[in-house]
Amino acid sequence: MQQWIIHIDMDAFFASVEQMLNPALKGRPVIVGYAHRGVVCAASYEARVFGVRSAMPSARARKLCPQGVFVPPRHGVYGEISARVMAVFRSFSPVVEQASIDEAYIDATGLGGLFGSPAELGRKIKSAVFAETGLTCSVGIAPVKFLAKIASDMNKPDGLFILEPAQIADFMRSLPVSKIPGVGPRTQEILAKLGVRTAGEISRLPPGILEARLGKFGESIARRALGLDSSVVEPAGLPKSEGREHTLDKDSIDKVFLKRYLLYQSEKVMAGVRKMGTAGRTVTLKVKFADFRQITRSYTFDSPTTSTRLVYNTACALLDKLELALPVRLIGVSLSNFNWEDPPHYVDKRLLPGLESYFKQFIKNDGVNLENPFSAGTFTLSHVQTDKAVLKRDAALDSAIDKVREMFGREMLKRADLLSPLAEEGEGDE
Repeated sequence: MQQWIIHIDMDAFFASVEQMLNPALKGRPVIVGYAHRGVVCAASYEARVFGVRSAMPSARARKLCPQGVFVPPRHGVYGEISARVMAVFRSFSPVVEQASIDEAYIDATGLGGLFGSPAELGRKIKSAVFAETGLTCSVGIAPVKFLAKIASDMNKPDGLFILEPAQIADFMRSLPVSKIPGVGPRTQEILAKLGVRTAGEISRLPPGILEARLGKFGESIARRALGLDSSVVEPAGLPKSEGREHTLDKDSIDKVFLKRYLLYQSEKVMAGVRKMGTAGRTVTLKVKFADFRQITRSYTFDSPTTSTRLVYNTACALLDKLELALPVRLIGVSLSNFNWEDPPHYVDKRLLPGLESYFKQFIKNDGVNLENPFSAGTFTLSHVQTDKAVLKRDAALDSAIDKVREMFGREMLKRADLLSPLAEEGEGDE
């Protein structure tokens, strides 16, 4: 049976989402990122005409495309749409490997009886993605994995390219070595000194020379230059963490301000954790300072939790423990150490009846102590409920909030502390 691998790449994903959500941006050079600092997260095809590319400094992008429309990134929105796209892919095959937020591989071997030829399947995937999201994607189909990825770049945007087995030899003959996965600038320099600029020229090198210059990687390059690849589509394992982070519009040393971000992030993180049907034990605070120095601080509960409030207050406690010698550029929170085997537990075991005295011994002059996460921020010991019924009600509240937002949108229900808007995520989700 002929093996077929499909690679799907969403077209200018972040920028296309912004144009889809705001029709006034369609046809305009959209640049996702902050106009006055940081780097470009994504650029629409209209902006790419001017040379704007992702990871480019925003200042450079402004010079290249002064008429560009900068929009702040909204990674939460992109993540939600990405999940819908991946669900579309899984409706065609159970063997789907998500490579990033906007691309995936599908093992399409043996699907001909259900969906027709590879070309027909590719068209059906593209139509299903557009029907679900209003977005276009480019599809590459080939007998091996890395060639499918290369094929998806051939006719962008909104493209479809199929590489038949009989076409591989001719295709590889003129393929630039830079297109071979793993061949970066340094390897290109080494190959150029050998007179090699295309995959076809690699096959004409004397035996063993690539291994002598590049070690074991040389053997891999030699095989791929012939169109050979043993890589398989590997569905992702269970997530190991869930997190959110923001690059601030302006560096800040104000912990009250920073805690508003932690509240927003904790809500997003824990909604994701509950949606996955799991619970976690380790809360991690991430802080990047104005000088780009980055630190993390973590705290691990005795038992897994799905509580937004517990995670938020723990993150606040970790922040309060830090001396901010420099303003903060980026702040984030994540939950990890998931429990996939048992049903979620909603509270730490230490928050059970009769343990109020356990907390009291850690409260000193209203200071913050990590042994009592609820003492952080606006919560004090008086807010800690040790009654099981109250704890269950807290978990039910989280669940109810999730359901309301799922039905009517996130903006329908907000916490009072988040009524005034915050800048959306900057450097991206974990």
